[in-house]
Amino acid sequence: METKPVYSAPYRKLARDNYPLLLGASKFCPKQLFYKGTLPSADKIGIAMVGTRRPSSSAEELCRRLVNSLKGTNAVVISGLAQGIDSFCHRAALKAGIPTIAVLGQGLDTKLDGERSVLANRIIDAGGALLSEYEGETPAYKGNFIARNRIISGLSQTTLVIQSRKKGGALLTAQFCQDEGKILLAIPGNFDSELYSGTNALLDSGRAKPVFVPESLPSVAGIPQLEKAKMEQLATCGVQLSTNAQKIFEHYKGFRKTFSELQQEFDFKAPELLAILTELEISGLVTSKDNFQFYFNGA
Repeated sequence: METKPVYSAPYRKLARDNYPLLLGASKFCPKQLFYKGTLPSADKIGIAMVGTRRPSSSAEELCRRLVNSLKGTNAVVISGLAQGIDSFCHRAALKAGIPTIAVLGQGLDTKLDGERSVLANRIIDAGGALLSEYEGETPAYKGNFIARNRIISGLSQTTLVIQSRKKGGALLTAQFCQDEGKILLAIPGNFDSELYSGTNALLDSGRAKPVFVPESLPSVAGIPQLEKAKMEQLATCGVQLSTNAQKIFEHYKGFRKTFSELQQEFDFKAPELLAILTELEISGLVTSKDNFQFYFNGA
């Protein structure tokens, strides 16, 4: 496939005082930093979303749900523009209208393969940014990616490892996150699956907190909603709740309930009730901090 430059606009160098998000205060702060595009405002919260380049067939949908859960927050999705999990998260952010930053292990004038070049251009066109500590046309040497991963973590309040084998760059990003005492999250998976062997190891050792339900990511990551949704606002946003979701919300708004309590008080089977709660969480009417208690409209 023909290679293309990473966007045609010239890159710019940042003064250390102007490093975005949490990077300026990070112990892994680079000596120099270059960017193309638009840097996020100071009120934004960075969340690193990383994983394997060779994910499962269901990974793209998982990434979409995780990123969509960040709607209505000040989150910025940060990743490394690699194929697989990185690209899935960048694309999901673009589709959801959430700012995204790609950190590269090469200079910003170095050519990328076709798909990654298109994605880089889309990120800039949507108001996001490309970052690198390497000048001009510096090639993507193997060692650059370890350094790149420390910047991904340094920018972020939280790092989420979505899928990873026992060894991989995502686990290095997780280590950088832990070294700074930041929030480390991981998606649990089938214990027999090699694709989840890395994330399961993080969880088993207690190094990471689990995200069991994609829609609970903001609450587990400590990223607050900007404004609680109201039932009457949903129609104007094109959101149509099911009859059962409306019934449960109207009955419990202003209260918090456990999953068991909801099962006892409504005659829904567990999968059906989970689907209803997911619908309400996506709409912003329900949040869950621990996946056991559900808060109806910020109770």
